[in-house]
Amino acid sequence: MTEAEVFNKIVEDRRAIRKFDVEKVMPEEVVARSLYRATLSPSSSNMQLYEFYRIRKKEDLATLTKYCMGQSTAKTAHEMVVAVVRLDKYKERAKHNHAVLSKLWEGKDEKKFKRVNNYYGKLMPMFYFTDPFGIAGFIKKIIVSFIGLKRPVVRQVSKNDMRVGGHKSLALAVQTFMLSVQSEGYGTCPMEGMDSKRIKRWLKLPSKAEINMVISVGPPKMPDAVYNERLRVPYDEVVKMK
Repeated sequence: MTEAEVFNKIVEDRRAIRKFDVEKVMPEEVVARSLYRATLSPSSSNMQLYEFYRIRKKEDLATLTKYCMGQSTAKTAHEMVVAVVRLDKYKERAKHNHAVLSKLWEGKDEKKFKRVNNYYGKLMPMFYFTDPFGIAGFIKKIIVSFIGLKRPVVRQVSKNDMRVGGHKSLALAVQTFMLSVQSEGYGTCPMEGMDSKRIKRWLKLPSKAEINMVISVGPPKMPDAVYNERLRVPYDEVVKMK
């Protein structure tokens, strides 16, 4: 099989698994490898403003299952992974990227070195800065509106825009994680039906952290693993040609 054929099979076979086989064993390396692959996903400005929390202990899985409304996919999961947006880490991540890239280009390419200093040393901290009242975002909106009169400009600069961007980047990583688990021969189910407030408190996360979703993992128990045949909106309704 070609790489495209292998990938197509992984995508076609991936389903939201509603029931896992509790009698089978799943090596813990499956999730470890898949989380590593997830970190290789594209991320806005390579900031990776997210974290993954692996939940493996029986008592912790029971607690998280309760917070996931007692769903069957949670009850039978061998592991669960909580995906968390961490916009509050923007200074830390910008500093990390600045340090790594500065070391890479310093004394070798002055133009790229200056670009790194401007981008991660100045632009990213300013871009992600927000305040409780949204004043900074309002000012940034005014600035980009004026700049946008003369040329194309990124207009998503408000506090809410930052939140949306953080969840988008994390969703890309989650999809990589789920496809990776599928490639290992196991299944996943992304859950948005959960009490994010209780999960956040349970994980002792800071106030600015946001739960994106919870992903259950394990060996599918067929034929009960999926509810029905795959259902999708017709292709032509979602793919448009300009």
